[in-house]
Amino acid sequence: MSFETFGQPLLTFPDAEKSPLSIRAKALVFVDPRSRQLRQELEQLAPRSISVLIRGETGSGKELLARHIHRASDRGGLFVSVNCGAISPTYADAELFGYAAGSYSGSASSRAGWFGSANGGTLYLDEIGDLPLPIQIKLLAALENHEVTRVGAHQPSPVDVRLVAATSIDLAQAVAAGKFHERLYHYLSEGQLELPALRERVGDILSLAEYFLGIYSQRLDLPVPLISEAAQAMLERHSWPGNTRELENVIHFALLVSTGDEILPEHLNLPDEGLKQVEQQLKRILGSGSTAEKEALKRLLQNAGLL
Repeated sequence: MSFETFGQPLLTFPDAEKSPLSIRAKALVFVDPRSRQLRQELEQLAPRSISVLIRGETGSGKELLARHIHRASDRGGLFVSVNCGAISPTYADAELFGYAAGSYSGSASSRAGWFGSANGGTLYLDEIGDLPLPIQIKLLAALENHEVTRVGAHQPSPVDVRLVAATSIDLAQAVAAGKFHERLYHYLSEGQLELPALRERVGDILSLAEYFLGIYSQRLDLPVPLISEAAQAMLERHSWPGNTRELENVIHFALLVSTGDEILPEHLNLPDEGLKQVEQQLKRILGSGSTAEKEALKRLLQNAGLL
């Protein structure tokens, strides 16, 4: 499925409506110049067999880039996504590398684990910095030797897995602090992608907003409203600390509370950036401004009928 907005192509995945992924994980916008540059870098890395490390803020769409890398590669296996923060420290070996039959009480059959499930495909490890150090060492060995040993097994099993990892922290600092394996970091660093925060690629904001609006309107069986010029300006001014995830929530909310055929600024439930700057300036003057500045501010507020 493809979706056109503002005259620019917006990529989605086939059968998006049937996918268990979130709405956010089905669209990729390359409108802003920084995003276009990122796309060029991505397409150069995708056909290669090297591991890739994606760095970006939480909610910025790192898994989406990983899926695009997989789709643009020639790997016919599955794309397997794993949140490292959700892996049980107790059963991390079994979850990642699998286990043989009888290894655990009640385990009559063997399991391939995430690594085995991604054989021939791509294993995506989100927030790889959350992996315990002992597991990092085993992960590196599996990648270098192209084999894994399941828990309870006597012989290793060959695997062909491409690793795409993501992090929202500076792993080099984690290495310096002794919290991340140095050799694994260098292994991952062969292919790196930096995903800019949404506030740094303003050209993508309206295209993403239109996409979310269209998808949610379809899901909720509602007419698709227009985004007014004033609302568009507010969307582009906002700093988006929550990145694409925040934008999705804002548009979903606006669709539910709007009553006409337009999304207006008041429907976005966003603080006005201009007012925020005024508030910051007022706080500065009241906190540390000179006596003359404070008196001038007082007169201004009195003349405006605010005091």
